[in-house]
Amino acid sequence: MFRALGLFWGIYMFFFAVPFPMILYYNIKSESDIAGLADQNPWLALGILALSLVLWGIVLTGFFRTWVLSSFIAKRNVDRLLKHGIEREAKILSAEKVSKEGATYSTYHLSLSFKNLVNTEIVQKTAVNDARPHEHRFEAGKRVNILIDGDMKSIPYLIFSGSEAGIHIPIISLIILGWLAVAAVVAGYYVFSYTLESYGMGWRFIGFLHPLTLCPLILLGYRLLGKLLSNFTGEPEDVALIKFKGVRTNAKLLSANQTGTYINEQPMVRFELEFTDERQQKHKTSLKKIVDLLHLDITRQETIDIFYLKNNPQQVAFARDLEDIS
Repeated sequence: MFRALGLFWGIYMFFFAVPFPMILYYNIKSESDIAGLADQNPWLALGILALSLVLWGIVLTGFFRTWVLSSFIAKRNVDRLLKHGIEREAKILSAEKVSKEGATYSTYHLSLSFKNLVNTEIVQKTAVNDARPHEHRFEAGKRVNILIDGDMKSIPYLIFSGSEAGIHIPIISLIILGWLAVAAVVAGYYVFSYTLESYGMGWRFIGFLHPLTLCPLILLGYRLLGKLLSNFTGEPEDVALIKFKGVRTNAKLLSANQTGTYINEQPMVRFELEFTDERQQKHKTSLKKIVDLLHLDITRQETIDIFYLKNNPQQVAFARDLEDIS
């Protein structure tokens, strides 16, 4: 369900980033625009051309990093964890097999309970591919050994002891070919636009509203919008860091007030909290969070469980929110 919804929104956003600007541009373009090409500043046109090349370079570099390099980076991080990871024993609270019968590996969605890097008990959701399903290692109630990244700087932060990481060359090759195809389409569009629109006057036809400039700008705008929305949700930037290096305690709720911001008609609430750390020092801090209308009772609680960082007690997160972090 969620995968289908994500695919729908991906296609929806792609349409408004690429095909839609093209449809508008070529339908609005008129003969008067062609007649006025000679009056366009050639240096401005070259500047816009350079800008569009830079924008597409950033977009294609981001695609390459996400599609290709991420696999090699993940393998490097797994190898590093196998050598330097901090070992913990975890109890399997629940296990759900999600792979189909006959698959090469049995895939499970697990819920694990273990002590984090400061010995606070946490619950973590993760997935695992089991190459030896006949051993029934991943069943509820059993215990497994895991390795945690002590620095919490690179994904994955957690792996199972004895994990193996490899690169599937045929799949990576197909992904690289796909990226090259996208790059070729972009390069081809530059050639197509120049052939169709230059009329012997060079790049004077290109402008800020030309798809060569507007499309990558919209794609990069989506990335910026995603970062802004993550800030507006009120979640701390380093929720994984707080979960794996945080200390759990009970905080007193001093006040809870709406900030006036709404995301999907859900109000953002500023919580003023007071808690005592493990050194018996009191701290007051605030935390903003988008609250579901069905869970507004949280604003009337006297106390709330939180996690805080030892070296920065002002950085906190609600314990209930961290349980959903995988």
